[in-house]
Amino acid sequence: MTSKTLLITGASSGIGAATARASVSAGWKVGLMARNAERLKSLGAELGASALVLQGDVTSESDMTATVSDLVGHFGGLDAVFANAGLGATEPGTEAGDLANWREMLEVNIWGALLTAKLTLPELRKTRGQFLVTGSRAGRATLKGSVYGATKHFIHGWATNLAEEMRDWGGRCTIIAPGMVDTPFFDSEKPDGLRPDDVANAVIYALEQPATVAVGEVYVMPNPKGR
Repeated sequence: MTSKTLLITGASSGIGAATARASVSAGWKVGLMARNAERLKSLGAELGASALVLQGDVTSESDMTATVSDLVGHFGGLDAVFANAGLGATEPGTEAGDLANWREMLEVNIWGALLTAKLTLPELRKTRGQFLVTGSRAGRATLKGSVYGATKHFIHGWATNLAEEMRDWGGRCTIIAPGMVDTPFFDSEKPDGLRPDDVANAVIYALEQPATVAVGEVYVMPNPKGR
């Protein structure tokens, strides 16, 4: 069992909440960051002393700075980060897309991930830690006019470059790339999709590899015929 500390953004539901539960079960202490204070408090109460609730917005530099400071002050260090916060498109494609939605999606999916990395890397360097980020099948595919898919293409390209930067001091960067996941991210249920626990298991797999092993990407697809 480990006693290391993991920061999870987008922790209040779906993949983030499932990863928090799986991480605590594996012995990790977790920092739970998201905008939804009510859901965070409920999850924090469920997980007990192993979790610290850190309500905030990943697109806010002041919120992220406070999150890192509070987490390190509470648990004594930071060993891994899962940049999981993300937002989808309200309308498909480019011509029908909503400009306000695009701006928020770019801020959360791209700026939020960059800001999370920028402000946690100094702490991860101290522990030769690991940065994980949620990519997507959409970041490996061509989807008609998809702005959301383009944000995930960015994540895949940038995280691959970040892995090379972190390699210089013994750090590791991992892309967690799921196909469709049955979460509140979608407006309707996706019974043939992955479950949040499936993606959480992929995160734990990457975290539990020895320090001499760098997992660049875990690509997880649903297999509905296997149910």
